[in-house]
Amino acid sequence: MMREMSTKENIAIGLMMFALFLGAGNLIFPPAMGQAAGVNVWMATVGFLTTGVGLPVLAVIAIARTGGDLQTLASKVNPLFAVAFTLTVYLAIGPFFGIPRTSTVAYEIGVVPFLSEGLLDSGLTLFIYTVIFFGITYMLALNPAKLVGRIGKVLTPILLILIAIFAVKGFLTPMGEIPHALDAYQSAPLFKGFLEGYLTMDTIAALVFGIVVISRITEQGITEKKAIAVATIKAGLIAGLGLSIVYLVLAYLGASSVASIGYLDNGGAILSGVASALFGSTGAIILGLVITFACLTTSIGLVSACGEYFVKLMPSLSYRVVIAILCLFSLTMANMGLSQLIAFSLPILIAIYPIAMVLILLSFIDKIIHSNVYIGAIIGAAIVSIVDGLAIASIEITFLHDLYGYIPLYSEGVGWLVPAVIGGIIGYFIGEKK
Repeated sequence: MMREMSTKENIAIGLMMFALFLGAGNLIFPPAMGQAAGVNVWMATVGFLTTGVGLPVLAVIAIARTGGDLQTLASKVNPLFAVAFTLTVYLAIGPFFGIPRTSTVAYEIGVVPFLSEGLLDSGLTLFIYTVIFFGITYMLALNPAKLVGRIGKVLTPILLILIAIFAVKGFLTPMGEIPHALDAYQSAPLFKGFLEGYLTMDTIAALVFGIVVISRITEQGITEKKAIAVATIKAGLIAGLGLSIVYLVLAYLGASSVASIGYLDNGGAILSGVASALFGSTGAIILGLVITFACLTTSIGLVSACGEYFVKLMPSLSYRVVIAILCLFSLTMANMGLSQLIAFSLPILIAIYPIAMVLILLSFIDKIIHSNVYIGAIIGAAIVSIVDGLAIASIEITFLHDLYGYIPLYSEGVGWLVPAVIGGIIGYFIGEKK
């Protein structure tokens, strides 16, 4: 008889998944969207939830349905592609960008406001903070089997309580009237919100976190593929519900903050302004705690996920040694500073994100297509996304950029979609002919 997880076990796994996804970047995007969307904030948020919550949850489910890891999913294209793409994803979202960013964002929002300029200029405070941050990350990631207890049952409730304090205060004592929508949010708030959710890049993170979630499920005695998929779906729905509530709250806080703090350049500044408007000087402390716990849970999850993957890739190395190397390397990268990190890694993420989305979506119709469809769709997406990545790195191929301007939706940031569809159709007919 197939064993199923209890409601309590499902909730614990779901809360762990929620905390893994809810990093500082996720807290910063919705307030910025709320300010710009104004009176259209709810329509924009629906679009944001579609790609910022729906796609990541689908990604974890896709990993569960296809064997439990990204490499198995990517092997549907080609074995060599599977290794190269999986390694690129883990390095980009792991030690080269994702893991270091957790500490730098936590430092800049949670610590910098309390420091003098002299301390900031020395760089010593960042070094000390990252040493402590990754020391805690290492200790809590040492035993992956305890992640459910440590994150799902301890850190997540603390994070939710802190966010709830913001939510209750923001709804009971609104900061002001919601203003008119700006720019694209006036004419197409749903589509603009859709693109903002897409830019969170959580779908890439989901492909990495999949191995952590599924490992924790199997540790509960769930071993049959169907049962793992069912448990993953339930956990994903719980995580998705939690993320949706948080995003709705933050979008509203952003939309209602304009009268009090004015229009600000980025979500971090908006969130800081909201904290001060709602709680005065105490707000900076509460916000610092929220950001720190959000970043810490994401860091632990990424280190654990990357550790499990690299141990699987190189069995001669122990998990303890691998995560120590990951933490030390991430510490070094973090001390480059947030701006340098983004400049270094964003082009890679822009290039691989559409490829990952194509893989995920095709996996749900896997039984009625063949590998040529995967190959054609991946090539179609890649010829646009790689050029976009190069452009972000200031390597612009002018004639291609001009040519791609004729592709539908290219100016909106999803120019890869139509070439991916056309490539998949061509791949289908080639396969049928063979």
